Amino acid sequence: MREGMFHSLKKTWKRAAIVGLLGFGITAGTVQADEIELQTIYHVYVDGEHIGIVDDQSIVQNYINVTIANEGKDSEDITYVVDEEISFIAEKVFNKQVDNTEVLDTLDEQLTIEAVGNALTIGEEVVGYFATEEDAEQVLQSYKEKFVKPEVLEALENEEKQALEVGDTQIVDVTLSEETSIAQQNVAPSSIISVEDGVTLLEKGTLEEKKHVVAEGDVLGSIASKYDLSLKTLLELNNDLTEDSVIRIGDELVVTETKPYVTVVVVEESLREEEIPFEKEVKESDSMYKGDEEITQEGQNGTAKKQYQITKVNGVAVKEEVISEEVIEEPVKEILVKGTKVVPSRGSGKFAWPAVGGYISSKMGPRWGSYHKGIDIARPSNRNILAADNGRVVSAGWDSSGYGNKIVIDHGNGYRTIYAHLSSLNVSAGQVVEKGQKIGVMGSTGRSTGIHLHFEVYKNGARIDPLTVL
Repeated sequence: MREGMFHSLKKTWKRAAIVGLLGFGITAGTVQADEIELQTIYHVYVDGEHIGIVDDQSIVQNYINVTIANEGKDSEDITYVVDEEISFIAEKVFNKQVDNTEVLDTLDEQLTIEAVGNALTIGEEVVGYFATEEDAEQVLQSYKEKFVKPEVLEALENEEKQALEVGDTQIVDVTLSEETSIAQQNVAPSSIISVEDGVTLLEKGTLEEKKHVVAEGDVLGSIASKYDLSLKTLLELNNDLTEDSVIRIGDELVVTETKPYVTVVVVEESLREEEIPFEKEVKESDSMYKGDEEITQEGQNGTAKKQYQITKVNGVAVKEEVISEEVIEEPVKEILVKGTKVVPSRGSGKFAWPAVGGYISSKMGPRWGSYHKGIDIARPSNRNILAADNGRVVSAGWDSSGYGNKIVIDHGNGYRTIYAHLSSLNVSAGQVVEKGQKIGVMGSTGRSTGIHLHFEVYKNGARIDPLTVL
């Protein structure tokens, strides 16, 4: 008979964890116990199901040890376990009948050897199983190192931060875009992947369906190429299309695009010295002619130290903002004065002396065997040439017939005046000038015997003596 007294015995092997349930029973027959020696046998159970009897537990234990050792001979870092629960019940009998070989054959058929995997979960998705927790952590570390140097990650871990100098940029934070966790889970040995394969998996990411809105110039082939798809795959994703289908702007097509399991978010800080552009202020003056302008205060850029914070996702900058600013030198505003004074283009008919002082060195009339068409004015107080009356400049430039630099002004009342031999011009064709306004500088260009102004006056197209109107 068997006594109902049991106790559990947990036995651990290298690379295995086997739960053994050990019980004891005594079977009594018609023969007296003190006359015949009792022997112990062991009933073997797999997940509660009886599979046979052995005369020693070590037979099963040694079989499991050898099986696990064979499984793990090429992968020392992986811990292996038997997935099923194996238990024993001991019994005392007078006549020992066991089936060791059959039990081992049954174990060979029923036992499942699994690896203790370290599941790396990103967000809510398990992306891979690794031999050790350290391997899973190294996958994340190596993925970060694709975008950040190892020594920088180490400095951040040690909370080492340097003071920024102008021109410096330093990384102040490195994080992953998703929550990560590592937990043990028994898996098929073939599910365990290496650190290198894990990093590649994170880099490749997963395919995600999205909509592509057809734009101008899109064709099926170009859309497939844009998303690294074959035309066949694109058509499979959109089973209402064929190779000959016509797509139109605004149509929506299903495509797939690689989405990373997780991204590396890097925050940098950068200190830069930058120019502060000067402002420009425009003022109006009624003492200046309309169209004239003058810078009365030159603009000057300022300088400032600006500290930027730059956020990068997988090496691509997605955000940049100024987090502090120190002005070193204030900018100086540019002030531009524009004239508003409007000069009437019609003259009064009363002419002013066209120079600043001076005397008439030659009058109008016969001279040196020819006819002098105007008067010459020489030796002025300064060499500014002035408009004799209000008017509009007809021409201002070089005259190849002997006048040199010449200005012609139409006074809008039948009069025209000519100013010749100028060294430089201060007006241009179409410009309205005021009586007494500087229009050029006295010179000796063209056919000239010295520095002077040659001045002519015309009335209704006929030349007249300037002295009759001056």
